[in-house]
Amino acid sequence: MTVTPLVIIAAAMSSLVVALIVRALFPPPRSLASRINPYLSPSRTRRGPSPSSPLAAVFGPMIRSIAESVEGILERSGDHVTSLELRQTGWYREVGEEEAISAFRLAQLRSIALGAGIALMLGQALGLSTVQRILLVGLGLVVGTTRQRSALHSAVAERRDRMRIEIYTVNQLLAMRVRAGGGVVHAVQEVVRRGNGEVVAELADALRLHRSGWLAGDAFRRIAELTPEPFCARTYRLLGTAEERGADLAPALLDLAEDVRETRRESIRRSATKRRAAMLVPTIAILAPVLILFVAAPLPYLITGWR
Repeated sequence: MTVTPLVIIAAAMSSLVVALIVRALFPPPRSLASRINPYLSPSRTRRGPSPSSPLAAVFGPMIRSIAESVEGILERSGDHVTSLELRQTGWYREVGEEEAISAFRLAQLRSIALGAGIALMLGQALGLSTVQRILLVGLGLVVGTTRQRSALHSAVAERRDRMRIEIYTVNQLLAMRVRAGGGVVHAVQEVVRRGNGEVVAELADALRLHRSGWLAGDAFRRIAELTPEPFCARTYRLLGTAEERGADLAPALLDLAEDVRETRRESIRRSATKRRAAMLVPTIAILAPVLILFVAAPLPYLITGWR
């Protein structure tokens, strides 16, 4: 058997795919540093991921450079768009912005390598020609390239739906806290202390910015710029305006909650209509041809008298 460069590449990619599958099934144990870092003081905690092995220290910068080059080819809008989308998905909350972008790039590079490797293995197993293998590898690259980005967009849409469900209750709780007395920041603190969820996490981010030196209005407007849900952005801007101008907040929050409720009711109604129409498709596609055949079968006899 003649060893060609294509066979070598297929063997290397097959080995990579097998290694990734083994790593997914039997992940390595967490390093000691990752376990004790959350309990250390911020001054003693290292910023950024620390290499877990000598191989990561040697090949890590090379792989990150390749991932940056691939991302530069695929995404022309810049790192700020990727960072905003990652922020809106809620991924990589425990690391900084640069580390999150780097982790997403590595995940996208793994997806591309996995798609190309599976395509090479499939072409080798089916015994395809060289042109067919190249086309199959190209298809695998396209699938691997779009898979991670589509997962990112799907995660943003899912988080937006969860936040739309949560913001109604959060607005009601904030209105009750404001009516009971206390300022906007105190009401938000009480909701964050007792609640959880995506909206509460963003309110906690606003409080964190406020404690770090931001004005409360600027902190709320900042998270309004980053949130994926428009109703949440309206609530955050309302909180910032009420904190700065001292406006009566409770009626406005209740009105926003009712707007969210009406919008969700209309969305559910439209979804039910679409599903009802989708249920008719199998009936029309299966029964309609049969009905047409039964109706059209006697027509030749009735028109021409031919049996």
